[in-house]
This record gives sequence, structure tokens and C-alpha cells, in this order.
Amino acid sequence: MFKFRFRSTLSLCTLFLVCVLVLAGCGSAETANHETGSGSGQTTENNGSAGNGNASEGSSENETRIYKTAKGDITIPAHPQRIVTDYYGGEILSVGGNLIGVEPSAFENPFIKEQLKNTTDVGYPVNVEKTLELQPDLIVVMYDDNYEELSKIAPTVHIPYGTATDIYKTVELFGDLIGEKEQAEAFIAAYEKKAEEGREKLKGIVDENTTVGLYELTDKGDLWTFGDNAGRGGQAVYNALKLKMPSKISNDNQTVQLSLEVLPEYAADYMFMTVYDPEKKGDALKEFKQSKVWNGLEAVKNQRFFENDFDTFYRYDPIAITAQIDLFVDLITKSAQANN
Repeated sequence: MFKFRFRSTLSLCTLFLVCVLVLAGCGSAETANHETGSGSGQTTENNGSAGNGNASEGSSENETRIYKTAKGDITIPAHPQRIVTDYYGGEILSVGGNLIGVEPSAFENPFIKEQLKNTTDVGYPVNVEKTLELQPDLIVVMYDDNYEELSKIAPTVHIPYGTATDIYKTVELFGDLIGEKEQAEAFIAAYEKKAEEGREKLKGIVDENTTVGLYELTDKGDLWTFGDNAGRGGQAVYNALKLKMPSKISNDNQTVQLSLEVLPEYAADYMFMTVYDPEKKGDALKEFKQSKVWNGLEAVKNQRFFENDFDTFYRYDPIAITAQIDLFVDLITKSAQANN
């Protein structure tokens, strides 16, 4: 009798223990499912490339992906929250990136000054110690001076100068890089609207035969012409406003150095010249304007020769290009009004 009761009791205890373990297992599975659903600690690998990869939509802050670069595949945040760069400040800001560190000359860019109020000057070459203090989760560089050291701080993407050749490719590239495809699309839509409005304002002032030239005079007296993708407003003038280059200027050679004597051969109906004079001496410009060549230009005689601020028109990031559209339209329309 005693033996039977012991076996029964043992069986009941065993059954109870099994039930407890099953219930515990169900609870653990439910907890694990809940944590996975919240995105905690998720890691995905989405193949991307400069300008061609696609970030996962709806991904969490902790999600990562593989990004292809000239230096190999790099694991980067799908949606970086703290970005340091050297010369890509305007590009990153154009697609809504949170820029926490940038090189010094960016703070002289009139188009992004306001957006850089809380951004740190990290120097150039990018200072490793300053960058470490900022704790970025992504570093983007045009030049790879400190690439190895910076790579130890955070994933570092090297995008060499000239990788993207126009505003469309640039915005697409950086929108993809920081996982902001919708921001990139919205920026391009606003740019195209601005360009269309600019062309509309110029109707009746210029026509398909009106030529526009971009030039630069340096403090050494050197003279250059520029195409549609070397800064100085080229993309705004030739691509957005669709104005015509002088026949001697070609996009095959984005920059061409001239002697003063041949400038009339490269002249245009409207001539825009930036002056690179970092010490603000003014000697080269004064000498240029005293020359017979300058005084003989039709654009000068017709009040269609403009001296443009270097910091304003040198810039070629997407934000600058978009803003330059209005600047050129205003200069051309005011010149037309002055000649009436």
C-alpha cells in the first residue's frame, strides 16, 4: 500500500514539474518575440553602393548594413544619427543628415551657416581627437588623410572628389548613404521647381541664343573659365536655367586657363566672374579693370559683366546650387531693367 502511494505521489510531482517547465518555455518565447519585434539589437546586411544601394525602410537606430566603397565593404548604420565629415557638409545637410562635425571652410558657406550653429569645427585634415570626443556613428570623407585613424572611431566612408558629377547623382548618393531616400527625393523636387520658376522669370529677357560665361580671376592674375560642374554657379546656370555657353567654352574641359589677350574669344552676352583673393588685396582685380581688354568687352559696355563673391559662388553642394538659381536670375533681370 505504501509502495503504491509513493509511486502515485512521484508521478503527480513529475507531471507538475513538466507543466511548470512548459509554461516557463512559453513565457521565454513570448518575451523573445516581443524583444525582436521592438527592433532591439537588430542587425541586417543590405548590400549598398555609392549612389545605388537602398537602406531598409522602417529600420531601427541600431540596424546596420553593408556599404560598398573603393576601400572595400564597410558596415555602417542604416540610419546614422551623428555624422562627421570634411568637405561634404552641404551634401549631408541637403538630405537631412545630423551633422555634428565639419571642416573649417564650411562655416564660411553662406547657404548653410545657420544649419551649422551647433556643429563643431573638426579642422582639416580632420582632427582625430576632436572627432573621438564627438562620438560619431558615421564619418564621411572626401580626402583620406586620416582614414585609418578615423576608421577606429566609427565606420568611415571615403567618397573621392568627383564621384558624383551633378546635383541629381549627389543627392541620390547621400540620400542612400544616410538612409534618407525620401528626403533626397523631396530635395530634388524642390530644386526642379526652383529651376522651372527661374526659367520662367527669364522669359523675354534671354533666349536660346543668349550666352552666359563663368570666369575666375586669382590674386596672382590668372584667368580661368568654368563649365557646368566646377562650382562658380555652373550647375545653376547651365543645367537648371539651361542657359547657353559661349562656343569656345566646353564641358569637355571644366576649367581652362586663359591669357588676358584671348578673353574676348571666350566672352559672352552675360559674364560672371568670381575673384579668388584670400588676402583681399584687390591688386589683380584693379589691374584687370584697367586693361583695354576688360574695357572693350561688350558685356562691360552693356552692364552685363558681374563680379561675384567668391564664397557665395564657389560652392557646389546641392543647397548652394539651388540657392544660386535665384542669385543669377536676379542679376540678369536687374541688368535688363537697367538697360531699358
